[in-house]
Amino acid sequence: MTRVVEVPAHFDDRSFDQFAKAFGDPTERRLLFDAHATQWASPYGLVGLLAAGQAAAERGPERPQLTVPADRDVAHYWGRAGFFEHAKEWFEIHGKVPRVAAAHSSDVLLAITPVRGTDDVHTVVESIQERSAAILSGELGLEATATMGFAMALSEACQNIVEHAGTSGWVAVQAYHWRRRLGRRVVVIAVADAGIGFRRSLEATQSGRFGDRWADATALEAALFQGASRFRDPGRGQGLGGIARYLSRWEGKLSVRSGTARITIVPEWDDANPLTDGLPAFPGSQVLMIIPARQAE
Repeated sequence: MTRVVEVPAHFDDRSFDQFAKAFGDPTERRLLFDAHATQWASPYGLVGLLAAGQAAAERGPERPQLTVPADRDVAHYWGRAGFFEHAKEWFEIHGKVPRVAAAHSSDVLLAITPVRGTDDVHTVVESIQERSAAILSGELGLEATATMGFAMALSEACQNIVEHAGTSGWVAVQAYHWRRRLGRRVVVIAVADAGIGFRRSLEATQSGRFGDRWADATALEAALFQGASRFRDPGRGQGLGGIARYLSRWEGKLSVRSGTARITIVPEWDDANPLTDGLPAFPGSQVLMIIPARQAE
């Protein structure tokens, strides 16, 4: 018997917990991801949906099904973002998939790209550096020094998959005008995987310090604020902290979700909770970075 998982009509970081709750346990029955009524999806929503498909395909009784959005504009955007190219590996797709090439325009800075190893990380960074420099300085009004930090943040977020997930993942980068919250141009980086998550990754080296307090939330705090790493050699574990420092400099937002917890570096323009526990469980980790345009003086 098939269980239906509704993809939210407006699928982004704000509705992701709703999606995670509907996703539930992928091992019990075959899943049907119903995106028929979806009207918009952010890069975060799309890479999260791929992670859900991978988890369901690898852990469930059968490969999950996915219905294509009925709105052709939405379906075409998913196609331009590279979603269907990767979804066909994990889903049995129902509906008409638009014949569009992955975008190379300025709004989709990086179509959804798989990250399986360090070579993929280098390819991702190299492919986006030139275009990101033009967006960061020309459209967002950031200083030239922001470009190097942007490449570092992107690299570290992708490297997190390689070192901690125990599986592959995806990254997507887009620039668009964010009317709903900021009324400004933003660059959004979304990274997701369906791996083991921060708690299991750090357990061997970090859980002893926390005892009974060891959980998804404490693992995220240790990774972000204490530089905790699954590796014992000095100098490791600085990735999330470096990302946070870079984003704070440019009034950006960092959100990391893993298991049942989410930790957020909250800028003045956002109202997210710094730490949320007890969320619906979801495999792996999901990272969101948002860099806004500078406000006019």
